[in-house]
Amino acid sequence: MDNHIKIRVKNLTFSYHKIPIFENISLDFEAHAITAITGPSGRGKSTFLSILNRLWESQPFSRMQGKVWIHLDGHWIDIYGRTLTKPDLRRKVGMVFQTPNPLPMSIYKNMAFPLKLIGMTDKSLVADKITAALRQAFLWDEVKDRLNNSAFSLSGGQQQRLCIARALVSRPEILLLDEPTSSLDAGAASVIEDLLVNLKKQCTLIVVSHYLDQVSRIADNALKLESCGFTQV
Repeated sequence: MDNHIKIRVKNLTFSYHKIPIFENISLDFEAHAITAITGPSGRGKSTFLSILNRLWESQPFSRMQGKVWIHLDGHWIDIYGRTLTKPDLRRKVGMVFQTPNPLPMSIYKNMAFPLKLIGMTDKSLVADKITAALRQAFLWDEVKDRLNNSAFSLSGGQQQRLCIARALVSRPEILLLDEPTSSLDAGAASVIEDLLVNLKKQCTLIVVSHYLDQVSRIADNALKLESCGFTQV
């Protein structure tokens, strides 16, 4: 497979309560690029993201056919095969949701939580990783003196950047973002856009967005989802 491609979807069909959402979709996603997904509400954009990290599997009455390969650690891996566990997949394929979802704990503990899950106990290493991720998310200077404060003390835009930083602390190769600026004002959204463009150096991004002006500013590629399939924009 082409190493310029990060994700390859082949013959994907997905249904919910036997109603088709996607039918026989085949797509490639470019590495170290931002691909935006647009289209009307309720057509399955968020569902498509969930297929790329297997979050949909917790939904009853859902069924998927087809293949999804991701180029991870230099190798093509079938993410629905037996060689990759779901926790390992989700560390490699991070997710940021439409509404910021900080955990009910301090800023520092929010950031440390993913590292705790993988058994990282070296406090110095944990602190270094947290600092690096907060810097990447353009948040370090704003929170470095209040890391022990509640994450809920942050503004909406800061909470979203905290959620992005929390996803980045595990060094994902892919970041999925489901309308990450829809709940933010224009100023906070602009900071997030700059952050996403900067992150292309590190990882591959797929962003669901309703804002065509945003897509034109940040996306290298754009797809529109309608009628159970994608078209290039």
